[in-house]
Amino acid sequence: MRHLTLRQWLILLTVQFATLLFGATMTSVAVILPQMKGALSATQEQVSWIITFNLVATAIATPLTGWLASKLGWRNLMVGAIAGFTSFSVLAGTADSLETMLLARVLQGLFGAPIFPLGQAILLASFSKAQHPFILMAWGVGGVMGPILGPLFGGLMAELVNWRWAFFMILPAGLVAGLLAFAALSNQEKGRARRFDYLGFVLIAIAIGATQLMFDRGQQLDWLESYEIQLELLLAIVFFYLFIVHILTSRHALFDPVTFRDRNFTIGITLALIMGMLQFTPMVLFPPLLQDLRGYPDSIVGYLISARGMGNFLSFFIVVQFTRFNARLCLFTGLTLQSVAGLWMSSLDINITTADVFWTNILHGIGFGTAYTPMAVLTFSTLPKHLLTQGNAIFSLCRLLGSSIFIALTLVVFFRTSAEATVNLNAMIDAFDLRNLSLWITILGEPGTPPLHARLLEEVRHQASMIGYINAFHLLTLASALAAPVAFLFVIRKSPDAKAEA
Repeated sequence: MRHLTLRQWLILLTVQFATLLFGATMTSVAVILPQMKGALSATQEQVSWIITFNLVATAIATPLTGWLASKLGWRNLMVGAIAGFTSFSVLAGTADSLETMLLARVLQGLFGAPIFPLGQAILLASFSKAQHPFILMAWGVGGVMGPILGPLFGGLMAELVNWRWAFFMILPAGLVAGLLAFAALSNQEKGRARRFDYLGFVLIAIAIGATQLMFDRGQQLDWLESYEIQLELLLAIVFFYLFIVHILTSRHALFDPVTFRDRNFTIGITLALIMGMLQFTPMVLFPPLLQDLRGYPDSIVGYLISARGMGNFLSFFIVVQFTRFNARLCLFTGLTLQSVAGLWMSSLDINITTADVFWTNILHGIGFGTAYTPMAVLTFSTLPKHLLTQGNAIFSLCRLLGSSIFIALTLVVFFRTSAEATVNLNAMIDAFDLRNLSLWITILGEPGTPPLHARLLEEVRHQASMIGYINAFHLLTLASALAAPVAFLFVIRKSPDAKAEA
C-alpha cells in the first residue's frame, strides 16, 4: 500500500521474517521424523513427542507474552525470543538421545512462544483497522514461506547430509531475524507491566501439561484403564476450573476477564483452537505414510508437503478482497475447502501417487489461507487496542493447544484403527483363503511356505496402516465441516478504537 511509511514496511518485513523462521522450524521437523526415529532409538509414539512436547512448551509459555511485552518491551522480547529459539534449535541438531532432543525442543518452544503472538500484536497495533486485511495477508507470506521452505530444505538437508542440518540451517536465519528486530522495533509497552500473576500461570501450566500427557500416553496405557491417565484427567479438569475461577476473581489475573466478554474474540479463539487442529494434521500423517508405505526419499516428501504452503500462497490472491467484501463468507469458504481436502485425502488408497499428495495439500493450503485472514480480522475487530497483545497470546495459546491435542487424537485414531484392521485382515488369512490366492501361489509358492506368508503379512501391515491413515483424515474432514457454520456467528460492528479512528 502506497501510504505505508518506511518504518511500517520495515516492521512488516521483520515480523514476516521472524514468523517464517518459526514456521520453517515447525514444519521441517515433520519431514525428518522417520530419520530421527532410528537415530534416537525411539518408537513411533515417542518420536511424535518431538513435535508435541515442543507444542506444549510453546502453549504453556504463550500466556506470558502479554506480561513479558509490558515488562521488557517489543524489541527486547522479540530479540530475546529469536536468540533463545535459534540457540536451542542448534542444540536440537546436536542431540544424541531422545531425552536431549526433547529437552532442546521444550526450551525451543519456551523461547519461541512469543514470536507468533507478539508479531501479530505488533502489526495490529502499528497499522489502522482499515489496513488490517492487507497487513495480515502480507504477514501471512512469512507464515506461508515457512511451511514451504521448511519441508523443502529440511528434506533436502536430511537427504544430502543428515537430519541434523534441518536444525543447523536455522542459525543464519535466526541471526538475520534478530538483527532486523533490533533495527525495526521500539520498546513500546515497556514499563506497563502489572504485578505478575504467579498463581494463574501455575494453574494454567499444570492444566495444559496434564492434558497433553493424558493424550500422549493414553494410547500406550489404555486410557481410563490406567490410574495415571485418570489422575491426569482429574488434574486437567480441576486446574482448568481453578484457573477460570481465579481470572474471574483476582485483581491481577494473568488474563483480563474483560477480554472474554467480547463476543467476536470468544468465537475467534474457539475457531483458533479448531484451526490449530487442522493446521498440522497433514504434516504429521503424510511423511510416515509416504516413507513407510511408498518408500519415498526425504527430499520428495519435503517437496510434496510444501505444497500446502504453496496453497496458502495462492489463497492470498483472493483473500484480501474477499475478506473486505464478506469476511464471514470468506472464513466459511476456507473451512469448507479444508473439509473437501480432508474428504479427498480420506479417499486415497495404498496406491497413492505424488499427484494425489500434491493436489490434496494444495487444496488444504488454499482452504487454510482463505480461512485464517478473515478469522484473525473478525476475532480482533471489536477488541480494544490495549488488549491486543494479551488477546493475541490467548489466540495463539488456543491455536497451539488445538494442534498438540489434535496430533495426539490423530495418532490415537491411526494406531487403534490400524491395530483393529490388522486383526481383521489376519483373520481372513487361513488355509482356505490362501488356496484361492492363485496369483500369490504362482509367484511365491504353496500355502505354508515362508515367502508367501511373509509377503502376505507385509501386505496386511501396509493395508492396515492405510486404513488407519484414512480414518485419521476422516477426523480432519469432520472437524473442519463442523467448524464452517461457526463463521456466521461473528457480528460485524466497529470496536471503540475503530470508531475513534473513523
